[in-house]
Amino acid sequence: MARLHETGAGERERVILVGLVTDETRRSGVDPDESIRELSRLAETAGAEVAAVTVQHRPAPDPKWFVGKGKAEEIGRLAESHGAGTVIFDQELSAAQVRNLEPVLNAKIIDRTQLILDIFAGRARTREGMLQVELAQLNYLLPRLAGHGRHLSRLGGGIGTRGPGETKLETDRRHIRRRIGELRRQLESVKAHRELHRRRRRKSGVYQAALVGYTNAGKSTLLNRLTEAGVLAEDKLFATLDPTTRMLRLPGGGEVLLTDTVGFIRNLPHELVAAFRSTLEEVKEADLLIHVIDASSPAHREQREVVERVLADLGAGDKPVLVVYNKIDLCSPDTVPFLKENGGALAISAFRDEDLRRLTEAIERKLDGGTAVFRLPAARGDLAALAHRVGEVTERRAEEDWLLLAVRLHPEKMERLGKPLEPYLLERTE
Repeated sequence: MARLHETGAGERERVILVGLVTDETRRSGVDPDESIRELSRLAETAGAEVAAVTVQHRPAPDPKWFVGKGKAEEIGRLAESHGAGTVIFDQELSAAQVRNLEPVLNAKIIDRTQLILDIFAGRARTREGMLQVELAQLNYLLPRLAGHGRHLSRLGGGIGTRGPGETKLETDRRHIRRRIGELRRQLESVKAHRELHRRRRRKSGVYQAALVGYTNAGKSTLLNRLTEAGVLAEDKLFATLDPTTRMLRLPGGGEVLLTDTVGFIRNLPHELVAAFRSTLEEVKEADLLIHVIDASSPAHREQREVVERVLADLGAGDKPVLVVYNKIDLCSPDTVPFLKENGGALAISAFRDEDLRRLTEAIERKLDGGTAVFRLPAARGDLAALAHRVGEVTERRAEEDWLLLAVRLHPEKMERLGKPLEPYLLERTE
């Protein structure tokens, strides 16, 4: 896989960015300018210097060239005139399109998916993260092997070469499939270990919250400020890949396990979502999702929608959510009232102590629903299961035909799901 790198004497790899605005782009409401800005940030994160940007408008992608052939020839001349050896496309290309474009562009060709995979390969630090990225890269590469040998052999280095290289892959489908099988088995072992940790956390009775959001929304900075976690927090896309969990002490004396998770992005490659599914299970297991949004981004509405779609795809769309607009210190004054009025969301800066206090109080309110004691018919296993869903069962006692459960309630879950339990409520304390 290719990568962006320094070409010597501190020089960064020069690239041309290519965008395509289609009828589908217009229908989707995606801002083409914002899309190219994001691609530029991705390229810079991977180590590139953007030499030029070109965008074509056409009803649909050309099945052979992606852009029209005339546009492809223009891009080739643009790359030559700027001394750029790499062309990055803002959408995923088919293997056939890459093969057709190569002789016309006479440059290395990278698509958006490959670029994101490359960034992930450079960011992974834990064994699990590295296994997940390699699996995603191989799943991306496998259907592109036909006729790909010439393309791989001329990469040489730079963008897209980080991770599995030609000598390792041998462009051999059977070899790659074997390696994919090995990676999946190793990840299953890691997943089992992670699940063991989850069960231990569950048994501790401590609530779990997960920081989720678009990449570079400030999740790691918030985790560091709230818990002194010491997590890498950079103004770069995908600075955090591996989930970090720390204990957060709440104003009322309670505790919550707070987990920082990998950031999402528009058109997040499905290979990555599949490979990182075990890591993303942290989101599904959380009692509360803290959705962090970069309030200073012109695309914050679209970014919020992207995150909500990914959460729904992960099966976490119905989780209790606290929406937090971060970086309001970077916003214009006329933006802040809109954010504060937006559906009970918090508007904060991670660098203001008073804002952090308001955030921890909001987390506490979302999680603390008091305690309740239920006296359930022993034969009603469905009610016992429901009691586990609306909170943490802290005590259990069998009594002839009855089952007594003491439950630390989750307020939103109890309100949404707990009605069948109400006839069996013995006492409740706030």
